[in-house]
Amino acid sequence: MRFRPCIDIHNGRVKQIVGGSLSDRGNRAEENFVSELDASFYADFYKLDGLSGGHVILLNPEGSEFYGATKAQALEALAAYPGGLQAGGGIHEGNAGEFLERGASHVIVTSYVFRDGRFREDRLRRLVKAVGRERLVLDLSCRKRNGAYYIVTDRWQRFTELSVNRDTLSRLSDSCSEFLIHAVDVEGKASGVEEELLALLGDWGEIPITYAGGVGSMEDLETVRRLGRGRVDVTVGSALDLFGGSLAYRKVLAFMK
Repeated sequence: MRFRPCIDIHNGRVKQIVGGSLSDRGNRAEENFVSELDASFYADFYKLDGLSGGHVILLNPEGSEFYGATKAQALEALAAYPGGLQAGGGIHEGNAGEFLERGASHVIVTSYVFRDGRFREDRLRRLVKAVGRERLVLDLSCRKRNGAYYIVTDRWQRFTELSVNRDTLSRLSDSCSEFLIHAVDVEGKASGVEEELLALLGDWGEIPITYAGGVGSMEDLETVRRLGRGRVDVTVGSALDLFGGSLAYRKVLAFMK
């Protein structure tokens, strides 16, 4: 299990938000933390600690008045740590190449592939052709409904028809090198992890998976390690002292070692 750092950018600022609160209307979100520091500061910080495979997420869509400022922050972070961070948020076949050329190790894709509640396999094939399977991460962030975890898109508000299960993971793993999976119902709440989801991911474990959502204590990290069977990496956001939380970043790194 590895610690994967994060840099979430909204309205041109590094933030930690409550995941399900994000809305494009009015560029609103319930904020846990707003940093006074630029994204490049965090990229340099993670680089000094030798942490790779983290993600920079743009939380404004391309049509937003804040997209330019958010993208500029993201590109500065990628330039500060070339090859050390993945980029996600509004990625499609038309802009994926730019983020890779500007320093991203991988691009992370959700809504372009899962569109209007449906899995668009034709779009996935075009993405793989454009960037290569080895540089593509699929974001399968999900919410629970009727006893199953369903992939959600459009700021995590729209349920798709596809559930996260062994068949789905195996089917999609042929087209990407990693999965990023936010447990959206607990994202940004530091209230405990989704144990059922973690057990599913740990049981599968055929390609790298990063889990995010609900980590608020060292006990939660131990739960991720146990249920993920050491196969599932983890990211921590709002709970970290770097982002105003009570969980010590250095203690997390020591735990990982």
